[in-house]
Amino acid sequence: MGAARGVTGSRYLIEVNDTKVLVDCGLYQEREFQYRNWERFRCDPKTLQAVFLTHAHLDHSGMLPKLVREGFRGNVYCTPATADITKIMLVDSGHLQEEDAAYKKKRHLREGRKGPFPEEPLYTVADAQKTFDLFSPVNYNETIDIGHGIEATFFDAGHVLGSAMIKLRITQNGESRTIVFSGDIGRKDRPILHDPSVFQKPDYMVMESTYGDRLHEGTKDISKDITEIVQHAFEVGGKIIVPSFALQRAQEILYYLDVLVTHNRIPPLDVYLDSPMAIKITEVYKRYAELYDQEMLELMNHDHSPFHFPGLKMVQSVEESKSLNAMKGTIMIIAGSGMCNGGRIKHHLANNISLPEATIVFVGYQAVGTLGRLILGGAKQVRIHGNQYPVRARITQIQGFSAHADRDELVNWLSSLKVNPRRIFITHGEVESAMELSKLLHDKHGYNTTVPEFGSVVNLD
Repeated sequence: MGAARGVTGSRYLIEVNDTKVLVDCGLYQEREFQYRNWERFRCDPKTLQAVFLTHAHLDHSGMLPKLVREGFRGNVYCTPATADITKIMLVDSGHLQEEDAAYKKKRHLREGRKGPFPEEPLYTVADAQKTFDLFSPVNYNETIDIGHGIEATFFDAGHVLGSAMIKLRITQNGESRTIVFSGDIGRKDRPILHDPSVFQKPDYMVMESTYGDRLHEGTKDISKDITEIVQHAFEVGGKIIVPSFALQRAQEILYYLDVLVTHNRIPPLDVYLDSPMAIKITEVYKRYAELYDQEMLELMNHDHSPFHFPGLKMVQSVEESKSLNAMKGTIMIIAGSGMCNGGRIKHHLANNISLPEATIVFVGYQAVGTLGRLILGGAKQVRIHGNQYPVRARITQIQGFSAHADRDELVNWLSSLKVNPRRIFITHGEVESAMELSKLLHDKHGYNTTVPEFGSVVNLD
């Protein structure tokens, strides 16, 4: 029901023993697929027993409020950290949905269009809040039995705080099968989090392929990349604008900036985290130290949090955010959304993207059709809030930040298998990426792979 030959909208329906459950309930973020957000679900939400959530990113969780509004009353199973973060993100998403609908109405009136104006939010803040009571936290490596022959176990995915790979054990007619849903697969040796879990003998796998056709480019020394960007910005006297996801990416940026500031590798720099959601999520990070890797734990044990360093300022109000536009000289503004779909980053882009001295730094994946992808792809002019802006700012990308495993890392993740699965379903990737990974895994490594299309139904023996 989603993330099939596309990289957002993760949603998988499992039917067994007259019972239906979903794995993920994600929002479509590519422009070409956003209309699907408004369509009715391909199953009646009232008939769903449960939702299993891999992690909090909106392309995995962002349709929960709509699901609940249309009648879902089962449990949403996820890790405790995912539950806390998803609540924050859904409320923020509801607010943005309301804000975007109101802005469109206002713009249409300004442009002299005749009413009525049917723009309504996909869901509201109130809809998001109605999901809260349905969350049922599950710890890593804990198995839950929801009845009807369905058991679920959550394993650390190493992607973002609380992210999970979910292994379903299905029992029917006296036989059992296991299906592993990878969610988004993290990378080894990343700051803050543990390495992703591996598996040995699943019967089936549903595996992401975001970077299935390529390797992460650029240097692997993120600190070096940031240092060069900051030094250049000081030389030309421009601002540094960083579109960032509020979850994991913002915290990793702060981690690296803390290292550079602490060791005097960059000039004193005022850094503004202009994202109330990222600020709230950072507070959640502080509550889950048991999920940190050893390096991060050692920092915290020495009373040194990378979420506090000289020059770091948290921006809460709209007035504070607007005041950043009037500031002169070199500052860094980190704001959402990560793909420039909405939020405060669009205002900062509107004010800086036409300035030759400004630097726009992308630190995450940009899906096809998003504003971020257009800018990163070399567009000479972009539309922001209904106005056209020439792109004159320096556009750069730090590849090393990606929280997704690349092609070789995905192949390596599968190397722990002791027995080849009956089939691996390649999802959550653009068509070229999914197809290329599927071919590589089949031709070179002997796996039975399939790249399902949107709406595909597969019967598992």
